[in-house]
Amino acid sequence: MSTGATIVIDLGKTLSKVSLWDAAGRMVDRKVRPNRLVATDGVRRLDLGGIADWLVETLADFAGHPVERIIPVGHGAGVVALVDGAAAFPPLDYEQVIPPAVLAAYRAERDPFARTGSPALPDGLNIGTQLFWLDQLYPAAMARATLVPWAQYWAWLLTGRAVSEVTSLGCHSDLWCPAEGRFSPLAQRRGWADRFAPVVPAGAVVGPLRPELAARTGLSAEVVVHAGLHDSNAALLAARGFAEIAGHEATVLSTGTWFIAMRLPAAPVDTAGLPEARDCLVNVDAFGRPVPSARFMGGREIETLIELDTRRVDIKPDQPALLAAVPAVLAAGAMILPTLAPGCGPFPAGRFTFVQRPEDWYQRRAAACLYAALVADAALDLIGARDRILVEGRFAEAEVFVRALAALRPGCAVYTANAHNDVSFGALRLIDPALCPAGELVRVAPLDHDLAPYRAAWSAAVAGRLETPA
Repeated sequence: MSTGATIVIDLGKTLSKVSLWDAAGRMVDRKVRPNRLVATDGVRRLDLGGIADWLVETLADFAGHPVERIIPVGHGAGVVALVDGAAAFPPLDYEQVIPPAVLAAYRAERDPFARTGSPALPDGLNIGTQLFWLDQLYPAAMARATLVPWAQYWAWLLTGRAVSEVTSLGCHSDLWCPAEGRFSPLAQRRGWADRFAPVVPAGAVVGPLRPELAARTGLSAEVVVHAGLHDSNAALLAARGFAEIAGHEATVLSTGTWFIAMRLPAAPVDTAGLPEARDCLVNVDAFGRPVPSARFMGGREIETLIELDTRRVDIKPDQPALLAAVPAVLAAGAMILPTLAPGCGPFPAGRFTFVQRPEDWYQRRAAACLYAALVADAALDLIGARDRILVEGRFAEAEVFVRALAALRPGCAVYTANAHNDVSFGALRLIDPALCPAGELVRVAPLDHDLAPYRAAWSAAVAGRLETPA
């Protein structure tokens, strides 16, 4: 293994992050930029230009280090159309509402869940939905475009070579058949399969840095760029190291804007029984293997409830005060019923209600953490999670949340990993699978409160307000 450094570019829905790592897997530096909303012709778009300008500046900041490689990571619901060496138009933000007639026509063409492991999701969360609409908005450009997933767009920007990769293609896209390891019938019928750039492994070297970018950033022209992968699947790679250490089955709960539970079963499992209507899906890992998964928009819901941007480092809450607020929440029966993100999560048809809403801010936040733990517990049950659970991402720091989850699942050992960097660490394991996060794992102690009565009351209230989809 070389002694050079690695840069990981992690372009999520909420944050853009660039981190620098040494050869031993230690983070040297990290820079973060909140993503901003942009619009063209009244349509929400991804901020290609703003992210690109910031990225080049950030890469230049790392030019004094012996950088040998760059690995891009991105959220799983973005696609870019390349025409004549540039993005043909700004790509869609996945929260852009799709016109109802367009969405209805698209839904009529989708393949069954049993084939793709991809549920029908709101707005543009299925990449197939975006492509269907884009074919109508930009027919001439789309007819001759080379399509690349969001993570691989950045590999193309850095190298000039376009590729695709399976963790992005297999992430609730409607474009991939996980069990068969190939494009879906829909993607083939619509001609999208032929328009996507060649599929390569996530760890494949796409090429060296473009000479002009090497000159602008000061990085060596010999720096190579890898294809990269979907962000939650990068977290899954980090969890594989955890599972290997534990010697048991493990599930990673990746937390950010989305909370995504991905199970690493000790033996292959049948994913056909996953309940599509409850936001379960089949992801595809970096090696092309199906991964039973469930998700909900936990980060967005928590921030809506507490009216606080959890990305800001200057307003970190007093964790002891939050823990101290839990008994009052339990005694009052203050609880939140799902869901604040209609159409998403284990209770997609739920109607949000805050029962016995506390006036005290710490009690409201504690109630939000208990809510997230209850929904996470339900999502974990849907995919049969057991033995070991690894919570990663920025909400791994939320002590009430992780300790409540541990209390709700006494049969599982719950751990937390590095709260902000596990996605990037997982990307490193593409290059060196021997890297191991064991030293950063912390076993979570359950809350010192019996949550069984609270969970029973919450479950009864949820059941009384909706008919849970099968």
